[in-house]
Amino acid sequence: MYRIIPYRGFEIHVALAVSAEDLYDVTFQIKGGGNLGVLGARGHGIKIHNGPFTRRWSYLIAESAGQAAIDALLGPSSAD
Repeated sequence: MYRIIPYRGFEIHVALAVSAEDLYDVTFQIKGGGNLGVLGARGHGIKIHNGPFTRRWSYLIAESAGQAAIDALLGPSSAD
């Protein structure tokens, strides 16, 4: 399963892989945005540890991790 979540001009690509019945391993990748050069060769998929997770938790955890990574690169948004 696959989902794309837009955030601050970037896209967080979330991919789930079945590891057991109703449980998934999850990876995310950050793409897009004008500052993608900052990521360089490190712009590959990142596996979320301490899984497997249910489908809902997989998407929530990957979205939060992706948002935190983008916020670390760009600094806090003006809305914060």
